[in-house]
Amino acid sequence: MNNDIIINVTGEEIRVALLENGQVVELYIDRKKEEGIVGNIYKGRVAKVLPGMQASFIDIGLEKAAFLYATDVSNTMEEYVRFMDEEIEFTEGKRRKTAVPIEDLLQEGQEILVQVAKEPIGMKGARVTSYITLPGRYLVFMPGVDHIGISRRIKEDGERKRLKEIISRLKRSGAGYIVRTVSEGQPEEEFINDMNFLDLLWQNIEKKKERQSAPSLIHSDLDLIFRVVRDLFTTDIKRLVIDSQEEYLKVRDFTDTYLPSLSDRIELYDKEESIFDLHGIEIEIERALKRKIWLKSGGYIVIDEAEALTAIDVNTGRYVGKKSLEETILKTNIEAAKEIAYQLRLRNIGGIIIVDFIDMEKEENRRKVYTTFQEALSGDKARINIFQISELGLIEMTRKRVRKSLSSSLCYPCPYCEGDGYIKSPTTICYEIFHEIRKKPSMPLDKRVMVEVHPAIADLLYDEERQSIDALEKEIQKKIYIKADPNLHQEQYEVRFSP
Repeated sequence: MNNDIIINVTGEEIRVALLENGQVVELYIDRKKEEGIVGNIYKGRVAKVLPGMQASFIDIGLEKAAFLYATDVSNTMEEYVRFMDEEIEFTEGKRRKTAVPIEDLLQEGQEILVQVAKEPIGMKGARVTSYITLPGRYLVFMPGVDHIGISRRIKEDGERKRLKEIISRLKRSGAGYIVRTVSEGQPEEEFINDMNFLDLLWQNIEKKKERQSAPSLIHSDLDLIFRVVRDLFTTDIKRLVIDSQEEYLKVRDFTDTYLPSLSDRIELYDKEESIFDLHGIEIEIERALKRKIWLKSGGYIVIDEAEALTAIDVNTGRYVGKKSLEETILKTNIEAAKEIAYQLRLRNIGGIIIVDFIDMEKEENRRKVYTTFQEALSGDKARINIFQISELGLIEMTRKRVRKSLSSSLCYPCPYCEGDGYIKSPTTICYEIFHEIRKKPSMPLDKRVMVEVHPAIADLLYDEERQSIDALEKEIQKKIYIKADPNLHQEQYEVRFSP
């Protein structure tokens, strides 16, 4: 498979796209003002115990208190499927409900070490667990859990046995490890290095835990670029292309040391055209923010994200078919099934998902659509549970949610429609303007950049983004002038060059 990782770095944000055979399948965005916290470890303080929900609120120093379930603090064995949604199979033990009430486990004011398992989403605070996992390149370390897990994506029985034997021999008593998919075929030396690194990291965390008072951040996960190198940059990736020389040198230095066999696959992009424009990624981002997605046949799907679930509706649209109504519906549903699977992964939609396919009379056709949908979802690394298509043409499914969906990251509730829909956030518009300015061809030195925007965008450019404007002026060696126009929609802007 021809897979590429494309990384776009600016002063404001880092954007990463995973391409499979030239098609964007996953997007990751980290903004310096809104860096993700999944994987971070905090020393928290129990703010409130909720016996009726068998959970508690933990103050970890963020705006909203984190949420901790009793099953994540009890002494029963839990599944450690925490990191990058890998499917893990433990040598023994299955997830089960705790028999110990939350009020017997925690008391208000108690200090506890927790790790963020899910980002804050909407009105909800972060979800945390007291079961700590530290991811390395080949292993995920589980302090205090005497177990070995093998990724289910490693299929060959002989290789699974080999890996289990290596880890069993190397690990110390009381330590647990998940063997990650990328470990397949790796020599014993790589696991020794990973274990030594993770053990030292855990020792440093324990020392900081003793020194610092709650609430405080004890350990931060790697930034987006190095998480991508650690987790996605495998032998399946043909190229990793990055448009920042500074970050390119850092990544090369890292891979030369730890992943020398992959170093020659890293490329520096230094052309004038935006790297995301070159690969058609900007167009896919725009498409992924739309509510309606047209299919090649003329049918379309509608995606509505709510707080509790996502509803997806399939329609024949302009497609009228050639033979019969049942054949027209079947073709539309099959095409929609493939596109829905793609959009779920691209948009990172999680939680409960209901897909309303067009009603089909024949049971055989319902099976065809279900099988097509299952196959299309098979490439998704997220943990998915899917149920058979119902008599009403509905498919119910869940997709594990760890981070925000693309629309939640790039958009905010629309003031024009009182929260019923979404428009791009002012920050997103600002960054689009910066991208637009950078895309312009070289200009004479006597030219200046004029930007006309909605007053809300102008305020942000003059205030919070003032430093970004100053940095951009130095970068393009032009003066940038901002003009507010109240007649413009908040998403509208114009960039032009004048004497």
